[in-house]
Amino acid sequence: MSDTAAIKVRGLEKTYAGAGKAGPKHALKGIDLDIERGSMFALLGPNGAGKSTFINILAGLVNKSGGTAEIWGFDIDEDRRNSKASIGIVPQELTFDAFFTPREMLEIQAGMYGIKPEDRRTEEILKLIRLEDKADAYSRTLSGGMKRRLLVGKAMVHSPPILVLDEPTAGVDVELRQQLWQSVRRLHEEGVTVVLTTHYLEEAEELCDTIAIINHGEVVCCEPKNQLLSRIDEKEIVLEVAHELTALPDSFNDFHAKLAGPNAIQVQMSKSEKGISQVLAAASNAKLDITDITTHETDLEDIFIQLTQQQASNG
Repeated sequence: MSDTAAIKVRGLEKTYAGAGKAGPKHALKGIDLDIERGSMFALLGPNGAGKSTFINILAGLVNKSGGTAEIWGFDIDEDRRNSKASIGIVPQELTFDAFFTPREMLEIQAGMYGIKPEDRRTEEILKLIRLEDKADAYSRTLSGGMKRRLLVGKAMVHSPPILVLDEPTAGVDVELRQQLWQSVRRLHEEGVTVVLTTHYLEEAEELCDTIAIINHGEVVCCEPKNQLLSRIDEKEIVLEVAHELTALPDSFNDFHAKLAGPNAIQVQMSKSEKGISQVLAAASNAKLDITDITTHETDLEDIFIQLTQQQASNG
C-alpha cells in the first residue's frame, strides 16, 4: 500500500438482496479508489449513485459483497479495531438525545472509545466547532447548523486522521452550509484528511482538491480538481450590440460564432487558443457598438453532466 493513501479500495462490491418481486440491487460494481493522506476529497454523484453505501462499508455498518478496503493502512476485515479508530463518520441524519448537552455528548462519545478523562479533548473540540458558548445547553435548543457542527465534533473525539462527511449539508440553507464549511476547513488545516460525499456540485468545487464522480455504482473519474476542470477547455462569450443584426459579420468567420438573437453574437472558443481581445477586435472591425459582454467558462456541473451522459451512452 502507498504510504500516502488514507483510504484504498480495490474491487469493492455491494449487492443488496431484492425485496418482494424486485431483483437484487448492485449498488457498488467493483470500485477502485485511492484517497491521499492530507487531501480534501469529494465523492460526487446523484442520489442513489452508491456514495452512502461506500461510506457505510468503511464505517462497518454495511458488509461488502466483494473486494478489499483499507483505512490508514488497516484492512477493515483483518484489523477492524484500528481501521475504525482511524476514521470519524459524520452521518446525514441528525440524531441526538434532546436532554444531553454538547459537552455531555462529547464526553459520552469519548468514553465509548475508551479515552481516559485526562486525555479527552472536549473543550478543544467545542472551541473548534464554535459551540463553547452552548456547551451546557440542551441539544434540543440548538439550531440546525449547531447540530451539524456537533456531529462533526462527535466524530473527532478519538482524534481520527480521517473525517468522512456523508451529505452533511443536505436540506440546510446557504448560511448553515457556509458555517459547516468553515469548521471543516479548520480541521483540514490541522492535518485531517477530509472525505466529503455530496450531490452539491458547488460544494465539491468550493472545498475539495480532488474529486471522484460516482454514478450507478461505478467510479466515472477521479482526478485533481484543476485537472478535472481543464477537461473541457471551452469558454462562451456573448456580445450584446446596440443595432439589430441580420447576418453574422464577416470578421467573425474565423470563430465558432452565431447570432444569438437580433442584438447578440455568441462565440464558442477554446480558452487556450483565442482570447477575448481577438473577439473584441473582430467586433471593432465590424464597427459594432457593444453594449454588454457576458462570459461563461467550464465548471464542474458541465463536466459532471458530460461524464454521466457518456457513461449512460456507453452502458
